[in-house]
Amino acid sequence: MNSLNINNITRFVVLILAQALIFNHINFVGSVNPYPYILFILLFPVNNNRTLFIFLSFMLGLFVDLFSDSGGVHAAACVTIAFARPPILKFAFGMIYEHQNIKFSNTEFGNRVIYFLFLIIIHHLILFSLEIFNISNILLVLKKTLFSSVFTLILCILISVLFSNKQQ
Repeated sequence: MNSLNINNITRFVVLILAQALIFNHINFVGSVNPYPYILFILLFPVNNNRTLFIFLSFMLGLFVDLFSDSGGVHAAACVTIAFARPPILKFAFGMIYEHQNIKFSNTEFGNRVIYFLFLIIIHHLILFSLEIFNISNILLVLKKTLFSSVFTLILCILISVLFSNKQQ
């Protein structure tokens, strides 16, 4: 087992525990919740086995669902962004992605923010649409998506910057 696998396993476990023990209990203004556990999906190595990646994304969402008692909405949102990741990587990073040599700690900050933002918005839109599951509450879904996405984006950027600096 190499250090990359150990880092991924550690990130998987730590993010699930942090989400379950800390971030699930943060609730601003009744509708703003952070979901930084998706950093596992955002930062997973690009050139890895895609089937394994989608399976791990499902397991990540499933574990968060088990801790949150949320009936599968996190698993569905995680699998969706795992599938949506390649075109968004291509959009955000262009030729770096084409050559499969993205190292997120070495990418431009603006590109990383765009990449994070798109996947976070997709995740939250799926999550809150399935959670509320009522077309008459579309404004509530959009409000929760917007505010939780901003909060999650800020947390994800802070966490990724803090931990990428330590590894360099």
